[in-house]
Amino acid sequence: MNLITLDFETFYEQGFSLSNLTTEEYIRHEKFQVIGVGVKIDDQETQWITGTHNHIKTKLMEINWDEAILLCHNTQFDGAILSFIFNIVPAIYLDTLGMARAKHSMDVGGSLAALVEKYQLGKKGTEVVDAKGKRVEDFELQDLKQYGEYCKNDVELTYKLYNVLAQDFPSNELKLIDITLRMYTQPTLQLDDALLFDRLEEVKEEKETLLSTLKEKLKCETSEEVRKKLASNKQFAELLVGFGVEPPTKISKTTGKVTFALAKNDEGFIALTEDDDPFIQQLCAVRLGTKSTIEESRIERFLGIGSRNKTYLPIPLKYYGAHTGRWAGSDKVNFQNLPSRDKKKKALKNAVIAPLDHNVINSDSSQIEARVLVWVAGQEDVVEWYREGRDVYSEFASKVYGKTITKADATERFVGKTCTLGLGYGTGWSKLQHTLKTSPPGANLPDHECQRLVKIYRQVNDRVIKLWEECDRALKDLVAWPKDKQPYYLGTKKCLLVTPKGIQLPNGLYITYPQLEHKREEGKDKFVYKSRKGYISIWGGSVVENVIQALARIIVGEQMIKIKEYYKPVLTVHDAIVCIAKKDDTDNAMKIITDIMSSPPSWGQDLPIACEAKYGESYGDC
Repeated sequence: MNLITLDFETFYEQGFSLSNLTTEEYIRHEKFQVIGVGVKIDDQETQWITGTHNHIKTKLMEINWDEAILLCHNTQFDGAILSFIFNIVPAIYLDTLGMARAKHSMDVGGSLAALVEKYQLGKKGTEVVDAKGKRVEDFELQDLKQYGEYCKNDVELTYKLYNVLAQDFPSNELKLIDITLRMYTQPTLQLDDALLFDRLEEVKEEKETLLSTLKEKLKCETSEEVRKKLASNKQFAELLVGFGVEPPTKISKTTGKVTFALAKNDEGFIALTEDDDPFIQQLCAVRLGTKSTIEESRIERFLGIGSRNKTYLPIPLKYYGAHTGRWAGSDKVNFQNLPSRDKKKKALKNAVIAPLDHNVINSDSSQIEARVLVWVAGQEDVVEWYREGRDVYSEFASKVYGKTITKADATERFVGKTCTLGLGYGTGWSKLQHTLKTSPPGANLPDHECQRLVKIYRQVNDRVIKLWEECDRALKDLVAWPKDKQPYYLGTKKCLLVTPKGIQLPNGLYITYPQLEHKREEGKDKFVYKSRKGYISIWGGSVVENVIQALARIIVGEQMIKIKEYYKPVLTVHDAIVCIAKKDDTDNAMKIITDIMSSPPSWGQDLPIACEAKYGESYGDC
């Protein structure tokens, strides 16, 4: 296969650029135009191609793309242009931006300039011509030539960067880059725009009804006046005072000053929603229902994408979007948190549909992080619960309440589930209390009971506590690696290797903590490391969370690669993989996919994992 390194230069102007539009909006816009493209075939000299779109396509089609590997820096952009504008799809996608994020996203920015500086590969140039607001026909020939030299330099640097990054880059991760980019450049899922139009009208009507109910009470002439009063923290606080209620306050984490506690997750505001006065409850409900326009904005954004792509839905996902390797939403479309519980708000998921005569299959790795945690820690009694297929949430709840708890005991099992999923990384009793209170179906437990829950969890999971301690010691070693100290494994399994470089994962990548520092404050060890957002505190429990989440993500990634041999992955959300299959092949697809997702990874053959899968004509059905 030929390696095709490529970089597009495109028209931009004030208000029309990637700084204020999503990638998809920009490329699909009527103003969009390719100025030129730099193309390098293997190690040959880079060529600059400019002219009309037809001319550029003709030159690009001279390449046998069925036998070509596309390499770009930010391939989501360049690969989308190749697909959306020129209808060209390579055999394989590569992306130096994704590779760089996976190798050292914590200590180096993702820009080509920063990366070539890190590896001393040369110098990224700057535009030598004034390209802003100029279309192809507006350039002088000499300016176009100079622009081409700038573009060709970027291509050469991308090629050099790839050769550095590829030296020890895991092959499976390269496959995942390709799969992720195809979700965007070759969209398969479609959109039921009629359903979304109906829901959009419903949202607007609901908002107007809520506002209208308070117009007279708040002495407002218009619904917009009501909305402004409720949306503003200052005006809402004044309303509360007017009705004899003291506005709740908190200490701001950013300023250290007293401020209103009126965010929907603030304990003070939650208390207001449960006030004895029904009117205060109503006031809070209307504020929540009208202040946020997230659902409305999302629906409108989805409808825009659908209209521009003839109902197809490109899925923008950021490969290695988190420190732990998890995928993340991008392009202002976050599929990682579409509403599921609220039947009305679930319209977004219901509107994501399979192509004609196909089903959507959503397969979710059951409790994968909880399973991996106890397995790595060597908590064999709990691991055995999973092996035997017992309901671990009920098992823990039974220890809490001193009696047999089953799925029928909804509240008690909810407590068991929340403890099992939330206390493995060192969560304290106050945070547990808040989570229990605010997560559906909710459980309002007193301080002493939450303290008891934490104590029981740590007694039952003593090996997990030991793993926290091991990670605390590992942090000390990573600050200043002791002379002659050999790398060593965390936990009881040989899948997390502590090295001077960081914690090596079974896929060959690392969890790292750049500029890690050790401090001693009030008799306690404290560790901080530098991220792009500033310094972040870390301790053994949070290290455990990082590595367990990373292991879970590796498992899901390996499963996705295996599934791709049979069915096309079209989306991944946390620990779930979404595929499509023909309706008459759905039963067979379900078996293949669940078999794959119930099989342990090669590096953890005794890890008990399981999968839950559903299917339907829409994403919401499953």
